[in-house]
Amino acid sequence: MKLAIIYLIIINLIATILFCADKRRARKDKRRIPESILHLFELVGGIFTIIPLMFIIRHKNQKWSYKLISFIILALWIFFIALAVIRLN
Repeated sequence: MKLAIIYLIIINLIATILFCADKRRARKDKRRIPESILHLFELVGGIFTIIPLMFIIRHKNQKWSYKLISFIILALWIFFIALAVIRLN
């Protein structure tokens, strides 16, 4: 359990750095971080910081295709967490 928490902290930290870097690059009209990389970090656990960051720093919150994939990933995470909690009880 302790290892899982450390893993999620590290993944969310990396996801936050990547997402903020992409926002910075967008402002400076530089080469962007591919959405596939951002979604990959969401999928492996970074979703818990990416969703709030979308609205806090106003990045990718207007792009419906990006939000749709992100919310599907969030729904999957909620499903699997609920499944794990049910199995533990």
